[in-house]
Amino acid sequence: MAHSVELLLDARSDAAIRSLWGALDKAGLPSQAHVTSPTNRPHITLLAARWISPEVDDALRGLRGRFPLGCVIGAPLVFGGPRQTLARLIVPSGELLDLHEAIYRRCLPHLTGDPYPHSRPGHWTPHATLGRRFGEAEIGPALAVVNRMAAGGARDIEARVTGLRRWDPDARVDHLLVG
Repeated sequence: MAHSVELLLDARSDAAIRSLWGALDKAGLPSQAHVTSPTNRPHITLLAARWISPEVDDALRGLRGRFPLGCVIGAPLVFGGPRQTLARLIVPSGELLDLHEAIYRRCLPHLTGDPYPHSRPGHWTPHATLGRRFGEAEIGPALAVVNRMAAGGARDIEARVTGLRRWDPDARVDHLLVG
């Protein structure tokens, strides 16, 4: 499992994403609500790699002054493949892209192996995952659930990024760095 550095959302936005998880779960569809780890929460992965050294923590804490950061949780997004992932796009503002690049650069000396290609600046798609491993027959109904929620007021969500954490899957611990 990949080590990662992730942004965390404010309480209202966190609750909005969790409500989408709940709606998918209630419909019998794949959902992040099924992940029972106490560290499971809505987040935006900035960088993933085979291993990230804890020595990066101080360098990342140095970015504390860039928080909170406004963002918009936008349209549903599907990552393809044999088992698809459903997410909500985090609209990539200039400020968010600058923060991503700063974090990426600070992490590079502390990685074992290269960062995963989708983490590189210019290749990163900021998103909040709603569910994973959707089959072809499930993704349409899942989009319908998300669209019904949007019609009920969960269209674009004005959000704030309030935290930063480093996820260590080997120890199953998240290290809160900002927030």
